Amino acid sequence: MKILFVGGSGIISRAVAQLTLAAGHELWLLNRGRHAPVAGTRTLVADIADPAATRAALEGHTWDVVVQWIAFHAADVRRDIELFRDRTRQYFFISSASVYQKPLAHYLITESTPRANPHWDYSRNKIAAEEELEKAHQAFGFPGVIIRPSLTYGDDQIPLVLNSWQFPWTAIDRLRRGAPAIIPGDGTSLWTITHNTDFAAGLVGLFGNPATLGHAFHITSDEALTWNQIFRLTAEAAGVTQPKFLHIPSDFIISCVPAVEGTLLGDKAVSAIFDNTKIRRFVPGFAARTPFTQGIRRTLAWFGADATRQQIDAEMNGRWDRLTAAYETALADARTRFLAG
Repeated sequence: MKILFVGGSGIISRAVAQLTLAAGHELWLLNRGRHAPVAGTRTLVADIADPAATRAALEGHTWDVVVQWIAFHAADVRRDIELFRDRTRQYFFISSASVYQKPLAHYLITESTPRANPHWDYSRNKIAAEEELEKAHQAFGFPGVIIRPSLTYGDDQIPLVLNSWQFPWTAIDRLRRGAPAIIPGDGTSLWTITHNTDFAAGLVGLFGNPATLGHAFHITSDEALTWNQIFRLTAEAAGVTQPKFLHIPSDFIISCVPAVEGTLLGDKAVSAIFDNTKIRRFVPGFAARTPFTQGIRRTLAWFGADATRQQIDAEMNGRWDRLTAAYETALADARTRFLAG
């Protein structure tokens, strides 16, 4: 098949690109030409935000599959519908599993779980984009498919809540120095972390299947771990036998750092367990095959192989230190007020 990725330089998309090529497909990337070309792919240079330039770059091409990795608003999807309406048999919009309602009415998340996230504008924008795609499919059969990844990692990402996304080694540095790693709440909420190679197997398995049109799919692991387990397994993989963890209520964290409300109350501070029956029905044999204990060791080995990968986010470190001090001060004050005398 002839396949186009809009974007394609992220953690998830790189794994999907590798599997797409391994499956023998012809893969093109549409981007601004700022990243080194991916071996085996072809590139169309244009800024998707410039419809005229993109239309010129697409001239003469049609696609079996288009995967849109970098659309975040309804307007982005409306633009794509006009650009690709007569150019593709299948259009995948990469949304987010954070669109599902918070709080959940039922613990097990299916694709029919209602969409509503009052805590995160990122998720609300994704919901609006999904709705735009659904309207186009219903109105004139636009071949849209919605994909909802949850927290997905790979060799170059350490998926700990509140970690620095740009410099993920920061969390490992703290663990090894004996500085406290902050876990929201009591650490017992269940979370699902998916390796990018497992996500790739699910998505590539949907390519070229006309029965997918108009559907939504999440693609995740079936392994649900508590945040305490996730942090403990990460510490073990880092060789830290006595890690220092500090549990801080999410509302306290948000009071100090309002910007994390979305990623906490709108996502990682609440349990997320996914029913993957639907993706297995459409991709027979699909299964997530990389348990976190294996995947995180592979990730830390990648970081350990090159010291230049072990960069530290000084701003994030400082924020954690201030948050730790604020909580310990507040806790000491509370003990004094309630336990004194």
